[in-house]
Amino acid sequence: MTETIARPPRYIAYVPLTDLTPAPRNPKRHELELLIDAIRMHGLVEVPVADERTQFVLHGHGRREALIEMQNRGMALPGGVVLDEDGGWLVPVLRGWSSKSDAEAEALAIKLNRLPGEGGWDPREFATVLEDLATNAAELFDSLAIPADEMDKLFSQVDPETLPGGLREDEPPTLHLPDDGDRGDGLSPDDDGRAAHTTCPACGHLFNTGR
Repeated sequence: MTETIARPPRYIAYVPLTDLTPAPRNPKRHELELLIDAIRMHGLVEVPVADERTQFVLHGHGRREALIEMQNRGMALPGGVVLDEDGGWLVPVLRGWSSKSDAEAEALAIKLNRLPGEGGWDPREFATVLEDLATNAAELFDSLAIPADEMDKLFSQVDPETLPGGLREDEPPTLHLPDDGDRGDGLSPDDDGRAAHTTCPACGHLFNTGR
């Protein structure tokens, strides 16, 4: 049974996009085009967080910028965002948290950006998921935009014998280009400027990495 809380300490409220005020200092950089593409594809899933004391955005500056740019470009209303009576965009925001000081607000903002990635990835599980995406959902795999060197580093940590369906278990993971020729350098005459590929140790699938 779900219990209803009359005054929840945290709640989602829809506010005008134009009312989302960025923090005065935000050292986090953003890959704006990747954020726009993710929101276009999946809708707004991870909502911005507001600080009740300052009324500034605590977390979600990149998503705020991406939504503003999407609106300016005349892109379709993304999932999770609704229109107000005047056609403006209303954005879901997590409300209810209040900082005790500017220092605490900035410290938490850094934690919210850094901590999710600190645990890293389990190489075997990650490689298996990537292989499934590349094989069964190429558009979703491409949208990950994982750089070639990161893919190569990941697969270098994977023991092919621990992965199901390994077809090339006697070969180490390699980074190469398709249509390798016989010149001894692993490149074909027409390879200049072509995107690097990484071989999955599970099945030999060639991943077209990065953008």
